[in-house]
Amino acid sequence: MESVLAESVDGQVENQIEDSKSVNDEKEEDLLWEEYRKTKSAKLRDKFIRQYMPLVKYVAGKVAVGMPNSVEFDDLVGFGQFGLLDAINKYDPAKGVKFKTYAVTRIRGAIFDELREIDWVPRSVRQKSREIEDAIVNLEAKLGRTASDSEIAESLKMSEDEYHRTIMKVSGTSILSLNEVWYSGDENDSMSIGDSIEAPNSLNPDVIAEREEIRKVIIQAITELPEKEKMVIVLYYHEDLTFKEIGELLEVSESRISQLHTKANLRLRAKLTNLRKGIM
Repeated sequence: MESVLAESVDGQVENQIEDSKSVNDEKEEDLLWEEYRKTKSAKLRDKFIRQYMPLVKYVAGKVAVGMPNSVEFDDLVGFGQFGLLDAINKYDPAKGVKFKTYAVTRIRGAIFDELREIDWVPRSVRQKSREIEDAIVNLEAKLGRTASDSEIAESLKMSEDEYHRTIMKVSGTSILSLNEVWYSGDENDSMSIGDSIEAPNSLNPDVIAEREEIRKVIIQAITELPEKEKMVIVLYYHEDLTFKEIGELLEVSESRISQLHTKANLRLRAKLTNLRKGIM
């Protein structure tokens, strides 16, 4: 019994020490960020780049899911590095946002910007994606509710199996298209499903009001998704889980999660485009 109690006490002490170390590490890093903001030290910048390069690879890995083989992982990492540099140069710890949270948005945005520039999506696939989005918009406007897969397939003059195969073909485009929907604020900042994490006091009142309206529209569109698709969207974009992790959680295959993710994105793209017309 004494040994068990001793182990318990030792464990509590170790946890307290670790918590204390964590707090001290955060304070130390905040001081380094403050120093960098004042000095723009190349030495500090290089330190931050080395420290957060794994974050670039992590984001690139998430974006790479569903992309065709022609899109190289190393290219995505290269694109993401520009976002990391941008995040390092613009980060302000005084705004109360952790650097990792801030950097993920910048890294992902830089990758999408470069993908848009090289226009990697085949024209036929892009056209098919637009046809599905248009079908969803028109069908749901007519029905006044969320359309089922069979209804969407019928409107496209496809069987449900053909529709699902088509969904998998456009899976790589849906991630990019959703991040293209909303633009707001200075410097052409985009506002995607993950929302902007910049502090409101960095924006002018008009931009704050516009982003709040967009946030309401995004929440409304997500709420109207079928339950499984909604869950995948929330787990992927807000809980930051991979398709594999979501599949394990929901006890389905990774390819099934990819399909649900693509269908959800196409629905959201259609809903957001339609709802945006109503608020502009």
